[in-house]
Amino acid sequence: MGIAPIAACLGMQWKQNLRPRIQPAFFSLFAIALSLALLINACSIGFNQSLQPLRVGIPNWVGFDVALYGEPSEIFKQRGLDVELVRFESNQDASRAAMRGSLDAAFTSFWDVMQVDPGNAKPVVLMTANISAGADGMVATSGIQAVEDLRGKRVGAKLGTVNHLILLEALKAHQVQPSEVEILDYSNEVAAEQVASGAIDAAVLWEPMLSETAAKIKGNVIHTTKQVDSLVIDILMSSDSMMNAKKAELKQFMLAWFDIMHAVETKPTQVFDTVGQKLGQSGEAFASDYAGLEKGDIALNQRMFQANGRLKAAQAEIVQLLQTDRRHGRTIRQDVEIGGALVSEAMKAWKP
Repeated sequence: MGIAPIAACLGMQWKQNLRPRIQPAFFSLFAIALSLALLINACSIGFNQSLQPLRVGIPNWVGFDVALYGEPSEIFKQRGLDVELVRFESNQDASRAAMRGSLDAAFTSFWDVMQVDPGNAKPVVLMTANISAGADGMVATSGIQAVEDLRGKRVGAKLGTVNHLILLEALKAHQVQPSEVEILDYSNEVAAEQVASGAIDAAVLWEPMLSETAAKIKGNVIHTTKQVDSLVIDILMSSDSMMNAKKAELKQFMLAWFDIMHAVETKPTQVFDTVGQKLGQSGEAFASDYAGLEKGDIALNQRMFQANGRLKAAQAEIVQLLQTDRRHGRTIRQDVEIGGALVSEAMKAWKP
């Protein structure tokens, strides 16, 4: 236990014990020592309360999977955490579970939390995990060389998902109206199959399927998120009620996340090999997929959460984009809170 907390806890009692007393010196010293021991013990109990277990949803995505390093490296343990990472097939399911209270927090995309089911709680963006910077994009058949060539063409993208957002982002960057493109409501896997068979002209995919499909059909990757300041922003989110109930645990989890980001920076091979082994793939394959992301370190979170930062602007841009193409059929939540206070505390407290 540090000196400062003990001093704060003992201040008044110490002064009281030093008041002049008419008694033998031995008993005075004994009384003071006994008082100190009791007070130190009381302060220690208050400062070392154990943290509650933390359940965090984690969809299958390379930008989230890096959190798996926290257990074998004992980073979670060193931060006093007992973390259960709960697997989900989709961002939507993870977000929904967090809002319903079955999770303390969840990794998801910014877009998905903006359209999570309404309820009594309010969704809160706690931290930025990564930004897509080449990990997502669009592949087209050999006759299509650029996004501008998509006018009048058929593009596979699951409506209302991040893939739809990627398509709208690409069309805006190249001044193509959404109404000029026919969108086929296909999942990532189905879109890849359809473009490979020639049934559609292009597909929005993520890596490694994006590059693999381009090679398979001898086509062209006509857009990636590296070409824009992408709105494909992955986050850690919670509900406002859960955030208030688990502030201490969530702050420690953010500190552990920054530990992991530091490990990615300083010993990437160890991190990628460890995570790859847990996922049943090579470290090289995981590293290749992760290379398409801007990692969620302190520098990125400072940019995202600063006053009038990127998250605020991205929130408005996402709403604007989706208003240009109503085919998604989703209701955008207007009450998503960008809660920068807790992550700011964690950033200030973190030390390598």
